[in-house]
Amino acid sequence: MLEFCGKYVTTGRNPAKSAEITMSGLSLTQFLIEEQRRHAGATGEFTLLMNDIVSACKRIANAVNKGALLGTMGSLDSENVQGEVQKELDVITNELFISSLEWAGHLAGMASEEMEHPYDIPGQYPRGKYLILFDPLDGSSNVNVNISVGTIFSILRAPHGTAQPQLDDFLQPGTEQVCAGYALYGSSTMFVLTTGHGVNGFTLDREVGEFYLTHPDMTIPADTHEFAVNTSNQRHWETPVQRYVDECLKGKEGPRGRDFNMRWVASMVAEVHRILIRGGVFMYPLDTKLKEQGGKLRLLYEANPMSFIVEQAGGASSTGRSRILDIAPTALHQRVPVILGSRNEVERIIRYHLE
Repeated sequence: MLEFCGKYVTTGRNPAKSAEITMSGLSLTQFLIEEQRRHAGATGEFTLLMNDIVSACKRIANAVNKGALLGTMGSLDSENVQGEVQKELDVITNELFISSLEWAGHLAGMASEEMEHPYDIPGQYPRGKYLILFDPLDGSSNVNVNISVGTIFSILRAPHGTAQPQLDDFLQPGTEQVCAGYALYGSSTMFVLTTGHGVNGFTLDREVGEFYLTHPDMTIPADTHEFAVNTSNQRHWETPVQRYVDECLKGKEGPRGRDFNMRWVASMVAEVHRILIRGGVFMYPLDTKLKEQGGKLRLLYEANPMSFIVEQAGGASSTGRSRILDIAPTALHQRVPVILGSRNEVERIIRYHLE
């Protein structure tokens, strides 16, 4: 039997040979309340907002899990503001996220990767002091093949006294983030979070309906032997990235003197989660195809929140030329190159760019 959140579950194996799973038993709700108590003068508004985000992610996890049964796995005859064909689940999860958060009174405004303009909180609902930017279903191209997808979010403070935030209010550098996190919908549903004091991971116990702390103080090793990049774009890369990947592929016989493994999932949440668990580098670098639009990934919905998480876990994040969190946004759907993960490898790639 395995001990799981205080319960024993029969595995069908010899109990003497079964590994015992030990966890803190600390729920995400308890974790948030304890964090709130550390801050004198905290009103609890942020904790309540986080609870709403958690509820939204549970609803999305259920929608993704039942997508094939409900016939919602297909593509639509529509494109989002990025010019990408939308999956039906892109639209469903976007609506689930909005409906879970718009009414509670903790937000002044919302912005989604799936929507051209910021979403105005309906007039019948009270306004709060936070802004949220989110990608409701990262990696949605993978839903039909049952590969991990996720939700990414970033929380900012609304300018003081702002009842109706404008576009410019969302254009804050990543250093201004109050919180960032993601939910991963894979073999288990996980919720990973930073408020600027390290990174913690929680796993959903579906029977209880609660997330429990299973990955405290997540840390990215400084060194790695794994990198993740879409090599089908290799001919379009700039010289520094060409050089780095070429050196990795040459393995023991090359200048690095050791073998590397290459990974690519086409889901940023899954890529970053793997790096948080065992190290690695994720790259979606600038290339000749992407140069005019600035890069592939969205600064506010993907690059900033994931860079905040990675840096808080001891890693590094860069465009190759500058720290991502220092970028002053100029547009709601601005794109940037992204290179993040194990610090020593990211710094090597930055050095190649500088050279």
